[in-house]
Amino acid sequence: MNEVDIWEEIVACRKRGEAAALATIVSTMGSTPGKDPMKMLVRGDGTFVGSVGGGCLEAEVWEHARTVMRSLRAMTVEFSLTERDYPDSGLICGGKVTVFIEPVTQPTLHVFGAGHVGRATARLAADVGLRVVVYDDRPDMLADQRIPGAVQTVAGEYEALARETQLGDLAFVIVVTRGHHDDERVLRALAAARVRPRFLGMIGSRSKRKILLQRLAAEGVPADWLESIVSPVGLPIGARTAEEISVSIVAQLIAECRGAPGARSEVQSPATADVPPPPGAPSGASAPGTTTPDGHSSP
Repeated sequence: MNEVDIWEEIVACRKRGEAAALATIVSTMGSTPGKDPMKMLVRGDGTFVGSVGGGCLEAEVWEHARTVMRSLRAMTVEFSLTERDYPDSGLICGGKVTVFIEPVTQPTLHVFGAGHVGRATARLAADVGLRVVVYDDRPDMLADQRIPGAVQTVAGEYEALARETQLGDLAFVIVVTRGHHDDERVLRALAAARVRPRFLGMIGSRSKRKILLQRLAAEGVPADWLESIVSPVGLPIGARTAEEISVSIVAQLIAECRGAPGARSEVQSPATADVPPPPGAPSGASAPGTTTPDGHSSP
């Protein structure tokens, strides 16, 4: 493809929410098969358009592009095209090539649940540049006045939505429906669809996680899939309100994108932990903030 086709494909990838990285030759020295500014666009499924010269150089650039897609960090890579550096390639040109590789799409955040936490998370995630899709079985909860126009909305039964949604290995998924039963339905359907998103988070306490995962394990859901679920979701910042919880969740997604330490911290947040009753509360009372407006026993 020529450069115009690559630009058009970048736009198409962005519209689809598909991961992609663009590799551009920015400088050459000596004899090289690729010249400045040849380009290659690598898609999330591994296919590509364009070229940076072919052969072993292109194969290495392809590998680096996959890394860039996951890290969302651009990189500059230099290659010496000699037989010493590529003993099995037969290269004798002896030149040097510098390639700049950059992500051209942002991950898509799929939010199951359009309640208070889901809407707040969708709004904030869109503000930081993520492509966001919100799913709910209540069309009225997806009305324009509730969710900003930059966020895509899809109404339908949770099981069908989870089964039919195209979720690649770079997708982020947050399960924040109005109750534990619906959260379980979404997880069961995602497992049945054999999706392996980059990040799968579920709201709630450790005890909720334990109960739901035990049920799904008894139904035959693979242990490694269940262990990939991040729950309680969100960084431990002491969040209480829906807006504060959304900050903790989006911060965790940013940390995941950037490869920051502690992105999947096992430390419980007061917002999602099993919080004891306040001093002097009647037996069986819950601590303030442990019941969300969506009906969860924990935010």
